[in-house]
Amino acid sequence: MHTDHEMLPMLGRGKHRNPRKGACFMELASYLAGERWSDRPACTHRLLAHLARLVNDCTSDAARPRLAPLIPSVIGLTSTDPRWDHEIALLTATTALPVVAEETQRSLAVGALSVDRMLAASDGRDPDTLRTSTAWALDDVPLAAAWARKFIAHGVAGPVRFHPGPVILDFAVPGIATACISDADDRLRRLLTEAIAICVELGGRGSRWDAMDDGERTLAPDRWMGVVAPAVTV
Repeated sequence: MHTDHEMLPMLGRGKHRNPRKGACFMELASYLAGERWSDRPACTHRLLAHLARLVNDCTSDAARPRLAPLIPSVIGLTSTDPRWDHEIALLTATTALPVVAEETQRSLAVGALSVDRMLAASDGRDPDTLRTSTAWALDDVPLAAAWARKFIAHGVAGPVRFHPGPVILDFAVPGIATACISDADDRLRRLLTEAIAICVELGGRGSRWDAMDDGERTLAPDRWMGVVAPAVTV
């Protein structure tokens, strides 16, 4: 007989009209937060929620239940601080760069260079310099990095109308999921865990390292088993 500790919510891909049809990561977050059933609840930062939806959908069916303990951590995690968008986008781009296909690397290298520059002022550095983590990620893909720098140098200057974060995530997360690697599910879960931890730190709730170590709040079965079927974890 399985204990509660061996069971997690049976999450599914995509939207679900109501809990009887199943739930994705953010839909269950909306339910636990007491909001209207939605995969875009107000309780979570928009780009973080977008990342959670993509990770949910791109994770394999077997590994998806392991995302569930992260759900309580995104509830109430929101802000209008633009750094949240910049940090989530840069983390996602630099995480994906070493493993995605070459054509995707080019797009992500452009995104990483652009968002890194957006963070320069808050970092207190010259905008023509890079964060060490960004430089390392680009060093892993020298051809894509060179292409991206040339693309940016010859690009049409003008105001940025839309933040590149959603597009970066749309390229990066499926790119990780389809990469020729054996640990795609683990990388996706770690990406979401690190993004949550960064937002926790930006929100003044503590260190990102502490959040990564023990930031998953308790997901008690009595809170979710009435709306989402359990999955036995292995």
